[in-house]
Amino acid sequence: MRNMNAAELAAAVDGEWRNPGDLNLYISSVCTDTRQLTPGCLFIPIKGDKYDGHDFISQALDAGAAGCFYSRQPENFPENFQPDKFYIHVDDTRRALCKLAAYYRKKFPIPFVQVTGSVGKTTTKELISSVLESRLHVWKTPGNYNNDIGASLTLLGLEPEHEAAVIETGMNHAGEIRFLTNLVRPDIAVITNIGDAHMEYLGSREGILKAKSEIFEYLNPDGAAILNGDDELLNTLNLPFRTIRCGYSERCQIRIRDFTDYGVRGIACMIQTARDSYQIQLSSPGAYLAWTAAIAVAVGEELNLNHDEIIQGAANYTPTGSRMRVWRLKDGRILLDDCYNASPQSVTAALEVLSKTECDRRIAVLGDMGELGGIAAQAHYNTGALTAMLGIDDVVAIGQRAAGIAEGAIDSGGDAAHFDAIPDALDDLIKRFEPGSAMLVKASHAMKFYNIVDAMKNQFGPAE
Repeated sequence: MRNMNAAELAAAVDGEWRNPGDLNLYISSVCTDTRQLTPGCLFIPIKGDKYDGHDFISQALDAGAAGCFYSRQPENFPENFQPDKFYIHVDDTRRALCKLAAYYRKKFPIPFVQVTGSVGKTTTKELISSVLESRLHVWKTPGNYNNDIGASLTLLGLEPEHEAAVIETGMNHAGEIRFLTNLVRPDIAVITNIGDAHMEYLGSREGILKAKSEIFEYLNPDGAAILNGDDELLNTLNLPFRTIRCGYSERCQIRIRDFTDYGVRGIACMIQTARDSYQIQLSSPGAYLAWTAAIAVAVGEELNLNHDEIIQGAANYTPTGSRMRVWRLKDGRILLDDCYNASPQSVTAALEVLSKTECDRRIAVLGDMGELGGIAAQAHYNTGALTAMLGIDDVVAIGQRAAGIAEGAIDSGGDAAHFDAIPDALDDLIKRFEPGSAMLVKASHAMKFYNIVDAMKNQFGPAE
């Protein structure tokens, strides 16, 4: 980040400088975790459910932090102030972090793209970034760092050389996207879709739409809203901004044509715009990527990339984390690692990929889907029924709610087994994962299904 001294930091967050250190002492980064601390940083202690960062202030300063924010008086303060460090008192350290991020963001007169939606946020952020990186020096949200802390740290990571920023923002309660958009102040606002994720807290898809639409409250008046044009609820929006819809339907300004699904080998499609036509090829699987590609093309055109830059940028896309990553293991086994998170919509998309995978036998390992509220039981049952409709050979459901997946599969004529926990299921999964078969692993993040992925990779090893 650009250097800021203690005096500027205090003024940015309405903080009070509390010790006789050097107000001209500069910091070059911000850290909230002593395990990731860099010398000369500003340490901001955050109070969590299980810890309070204030307990680590002395450790952070001893390890090289230049100074800190604080709201709770640590033990032996102020008598224990280190004279070569600075201490800035604030009412709330988490809010101070966000205020500092909002202040710092205003130093960058570059285009900001903000992405939200029920599913596919990280994939969309990554594909947009891949397209833009064919010309521009892009700063993007690391991983899925998409809450107030993550978005703030992302903004504070901007450097003078950056020419565009792509910021992912998530939520599970009303008001959160509004707060984050006030930090980001986007020039382009993207909504991928409206699904059932966070139904527990927002009550209905209409409630989710309203919460996601908070992204427009601080959109640049001269900016653009880019939407999934095939999403029924997003199509009810009539916005006072230039609106670009992307999809298959005739009402879309960015049209998907000539789609081809190559299963685990990826997809291809033509993206037609008013300006040009783009033959897009992605090596990652999933029919849903056609919408993501269309959105990325729209953003690329908005930022004046040319034909070849958009095509090449899309081709350079690779998935991150456990988001439909294809692992090829010994004896022709294919492991589809999509276990980062799960909702009814994302599980459906993943099962469709599995159903189109060329192999001898298809195995779906599915777990609990969280934050679905009153639709949880029916959603899990319907998912099980879908596995039978798609002809999935084996279903292994793990978790309390996932019992409904097994029930739905069996009632619909499929083959399914249920286990309460991962350790109970591992031996069975190893036996089922025969040579030439494909296994999909997917559940909400809290289920820790990455342990299953690791177990299968360790058991069978990479293809030779």
